[in-house]
Amino acid sequence: MPVVSNIELTKRRQEILEGARRCFAEHGFEGATVRRLEEATGKSRGAIFHHFGDKENLFLALAREDASRMAAVVAEEGLVEVMRELLDHPERHDWLATRLEITRMLRTDAGFKARWQEHQQVLDEAVQERLRQNAEQGRMRTDVPPRVLHVYLETVMDGFLTRLASGRPTEGLSQVLDLVEDSVRIRG
Repeated sequence: MPVVSNIELTKRRQEILEGARRCFAEHGFEGATVRRLEEATGKSRGAIFHHFGDKENLFLALAREDASRMAAVVAEEGLVEVMRELLDHPERHDWLATRLEITRMLRTDAGFKARWQEHQQVLDEAVQERLRQNAEQGRMRTDVPPRVLHVYLETVMDGFLTRLASGRPTEGLSQVLDLVEDSVRIRG
C-alpha cells in the first residue's frame, strides 16, 4: 500500500471540507447524507470518515474553520466587519444557511451544543479581546459593561445570520450594521 504524504492528506482534507460546505449549503445538515457528501466531495465514505470520523465532526470542522476566519477579522476590525463580510460575500458562507438546524441542535442535543461552543470559543475570545482593546483605547462606550456589549453583538449576529439563512431581503442591512457599530462606539 502506498504511503500518502502529509501534504496530500491535507489537500484531501481541504477538498472534503470544500465539498461538504457546498453539500451542507444545498441540502442542510439533515439532508447532507453520506451519499451526497461523497458526490459533493468526490471522496469515498471511508476517506471522509478517515479524516472526520462522522458527519457531525465534519460539520463542526467547518464551524471551527469559519470561527477561526471570523476571529481573525474580529481581531483586526471587529464583529460588525464579520457581518459586513457575510453580507458582501454570502457565497463564502452559504453553508451557514444551516443556521436554523444548528439552533435546533443547540437546543435539543447537549453533546452537540458542547462541541459547537468549543469550536466557537476562538470567536468569542476574539470579540472579548477586541472589546477590551477598544475600551483601553477609549473608542468604546463605558456606560455599559464589555460583557453586555459582547452579548449585544452576539445577539445581533444571531439575528443577522438567521435573516441571511432564511433568504429574506438584505437591503438596508448595511445601514443596520452602521447603526450597531455606532451604538457601541464613543461618538467623537
